[in-house]
Amino acid sequence: MRIVISANGADLDAPASPVFGRCPTYVFVDTDTMAFEAVQNPAINASGGAGIQAAQFIVEQGAQAVVTGNVGPNAFGVLQSANVTIHLFGGGTVREAVDAFRQGRLQAVGGASSPAHSGMGMGRGMGMGRGMGMGRGMGMGRGRGMGSGVGGGFAPATSAPPAAPAPTAGSREEEIGSLKGVASDLRRQLAEVMDRLDRLEKEE
Repeated sequence: MRIVISANGADLDAPASPVFGRCPTYVFVDTDTMAFEAVQNPAINASGGAGIQAAQFIVEQGAQAVVTGNVGPNAFGVLQSANVTIHLFGGGTVREAVDAFRQGRLQAVGGASSPAHSGMGMGRGMGMGRGMGMGRGMGMGRGRGMGSGVGGGFAPATSAPPAAPAPTAGSREEEIGSLKGVASDLRRQLAEVMDRLDRLEKEE
């Protein structure tokens, strides 16, 4: 299994970092072989939305689980939407974090562990027209599943989530491919919404 540990160094004996979005390094580890790869965090100097950018990077690198000290709601939302589990580690080295994970001592968390500028979809969180294709008063873009709304206003907070494509007579593989495409678009759109919200609240 490929997991990633937020770290303050580039090897297994480096201290694990208590922060996720702005840690210096991510150490990706194969829990079966202990082979590892240390990669500099591309979001460490981001002016805003570091947690979101870092989470997107983790997803792109194929990690199936994250081990860190704390994770904010924006990053949590991106990771959760990609089915990447988050496990909190109290302190120690990257190697100790991996050992704790392998031994099942790090339970997956069900929500963000640190406060942020915004919550996860509470009221305004997911209601932006541009972010989720919800403009033009058309709800969630029901025509093609994802919609193409470009309205700048806010849709009601009670709008239904995007519907998955309706079942067709196609093969199972085609349906899986279609659903994966929807999931990918949703992850991207969620990241855009969170980033926009983060920027707006920082301007307040």
